[in-house]
Amino acid sequence: MPNIADNLKHIHHQIQQITKNVGRNSDEITLLAVSKGQPAEAIQKAYEQGQRHFGENYLQEALEKQLQLSDLTNITWHFIGPLQSNKTRKVAENFDWVHSVDRIKVAERLNRLRNGHPTPLNVCLQVNINNEESKSGLLVKEAGEVAHAVAKLPNLKLRGLMAIPKKNQSDSEQRASFKAVAQLLSKLKNGSPQLATLDTLSMGMSADLEAAIAEGATIVRVGTAIFGPRL
Repeated sequence: MPNIADNLKHIHHQIQQITKNVGRNSDEITLLAVSKGQPAEAIQKAYEQGQRHFGENYLQEALEKQLQLSDLTNITWHFIGPLQSNKTRKVAENFDWVHSVDRIKVAERLNRLRNGHPTPLNVCLQVNINNEESKSGLLVKEAGEVAHAVAKLPNLKLRGLMAIPKKNQSDSEQRASFKAVAQLLSKLKNGSPQLATLDTLSMGMSADLEAAIAEGATIVRVGTAIFGPRL
């Protein structure tokens, strides 16, 4: 197993350097450790180093790890994978965040199935910022309508936007993609009192961390740089 403690220190140092360079505070950034394909033992090691936010893509795998790690307190589970209707019950019952909401129908199911839970489910709308046919997510022109619909659901708390820009972009293209997401969030916030509390931009991974943070990311998703290659 890789040295997860050293890897986490390196990532936190990297975030501190980037935020310093772009005039931001590192406390504004939440590091989301993407633990898909990693054993519960690896999550345990990261937890022992103070990591509390973990992101999972595959529901059944995640549920098994949650069961194995059920004694850990103050751990926050984020579902970051594609969200199909038949997965919504288990996601609503077992996660704290969902980053991949891209349809009102799915949001309504999550809201209904979260009923009775002591806290609302934090959600981000996934935006297909580069209009890729192969990628899920809302088009920019659809985001406002969906955001207003989701904001009305009592068992959900709409937090902001998530995006995964096109692969193999240049540095300037990365910045432009992330800037477009940030501008969309600002437009939503400033355009409606109902959306004024939006505060989250979930964007940026190991390869584009600097560009994402420079353009306002508040949650960055890092996997192999912490845990090594997936099993």
